[in-house]
Amino acid sequence: MSENERLTVGAVLTTLLFLVPAFVLHSSPRFAGSLSGFVLGAAAAALMLSLLVYPVAKYSMSFRSLIARLASMRALLAFHVYAGVFGAFLAILHTGHKYQSPLGVALVVSMLLVVVTGFVGRYYLPQTSIELREEQSRLATLRTAYDQTASALADRQSSDGEGPPLRDSIAQGVPILRLVEGIADLEYAIGSREVVKRMFMPWIVAHVTTAILMYLLLALHVAGEIYYGLRWIS
Repeated sequence: MSENERLTVGAVLTTLLFLVPAFVLHSSPRFAGSLSGFVLGAAAAALMLSLLVYPVAKYSMSFRSLIARLASMRALLAFHVYAGVFGAFLAILHTGHKYQSPLGVALVVSMLLVVVTGFVGRYYLPQTSIELREEQSRLATLRTAYDQTASALADRQSSDGEGPPLRDSIAQGVPILRLVEGIADLEYAIGSREVVKRMFMPWIVAHVTTAILMYLLLALHVAGEIYYGLRWIS
C-alpha cells in the first residue's frame, strides 16, 4: 500500500468509525427507506459486491486472464481496498443512524469487521513486519558493537592489569552502557511487536469468515426490502 493510499484509507476508516456512534446525536428512522437512502444503500451494496472481483481473479486463472486485459492484480487490490472502505461509508450513511433492526445491526457489525480486518492485513501487518525486520537489524548491529566493545575492554584490562571503570571506557567511540540499554530496549520492543503480530496473524480467517457472514446478511437485508417494499415508491 502506498503512502497516499494508506492515508486516504486511514482517513475514511477513521471517519467511518466516528460515524457509527453518531446515533447519539442524530437519528433519522425514515431515511433508509427514502429515495436518497435507497440510492446510498444501492451504491453501498454495489461496492460491496464489487469486492468479490479481486478474490475471484486471484483464485480463478480463467477469470484472471480475462480481467488482466482491463486491469492488473495490483490495481484490482487497490480497488478492493477503496471499494471496501467507501462502500462501508455509504452504508453507514444509508442507515440514517437508526440501529433498531437486529439484522441491520448485525450487518453493520460484520461490515465493519470486514473493513477493519482487511485494513489490518493490507497495511498493519506488512508495516509491522517491516518495522520488526528493521529493529532486528539494529539489534544485530548493537550486539556486534557490544561484542567488539566488550572484547576491547577485556584486552585492555588484561594488558593494563586494572583498566579504567566501565563507565569511563569507550571502545570505538561507543559507550558500553549505552549499548546495553539500547539492546535491552530493542529486545523488549521486538518481543512486544512479535506478540502483537502473532495475535493478528489469523486476520485472513477472520476477514473471510466475516465477509461470508456479511454477504449472507446483505442478501437477507435486500430480500427484506424487496418483500416489504421500498417506502419511497409509494
